[in-house]
Amino acid sequence: MNLPTLHNMMLFVAEKMVESEPTLTALDQVIGDGDHGIGMKRGFAAVMVQINDPNFNPKDVGDFFTQIGTKLMTSMSGASGAIFGTFFRAGGKSLSGVTDFTTQALADLLNHGWQAVYARGNAKPGDKTMVDALAAAAEKAATLTTCDLKTALPQIADAAMAGAEKTKQMVAVFGRAKNLGERAVGHVDPGSISMAYIIKYMNEFIQK
Repeated sequence: MNLPTLHNMMLFVAEKMVESEPTLTALDQVIGDGDHGIGMKRGFAAVMVQINDPNFNPKDVGDFFTQIGTKLMTSMSGASGAIFGTFFRAGGKSLSGVTDFTTQALADLLNHGWQAVYARGNAKPGDKTMVDALAAAAEKAATLTTCDLKTALPQIADAAMAGAEKTKQMVAVFGRAKNLGERAVGHVDPGSISMAYIIKYMNEFIQK
């Protein structure tokens, strides 16, 4: 996938994330502060403006994702902005000089993004956070690097959503959900659903 197509894909993803606000808000009202969907909408609405700006001319795939991460970090409030911004920024920096978005590039984005999110907040798989979806996606992507994106993305998206669904059975280690203890069991983590949605919408775009 060349850079112009990557622009179009992430514009599609941003639009779909904005549309997902009511779902994400409803999920967060159950176990969080109720503002996750609003924050994601604000962040990805800013990304839409960024991508449509004629002056937005990233030099390569890595620069593209790094700039998106910076936009999310500066436009979203709360922990989500820091976490999702860190994911895209660190993943983007690992792709410096890459000019074609391939399955290998996606695997690198996911893996380096995951490691950076862990380094920032110590969240690991099993802690009921977006890392549960992200780590599952990264692990699946690492096994598919010789496949083309159209073949690999459905499997990576399914892995991310399965990782998000597993958070239903977890007791939260971070955030307001931590205070609920066992009462958070049975409810998915909204951040993990957001992470799974990002990859889901990447897949929807590439299958069109």
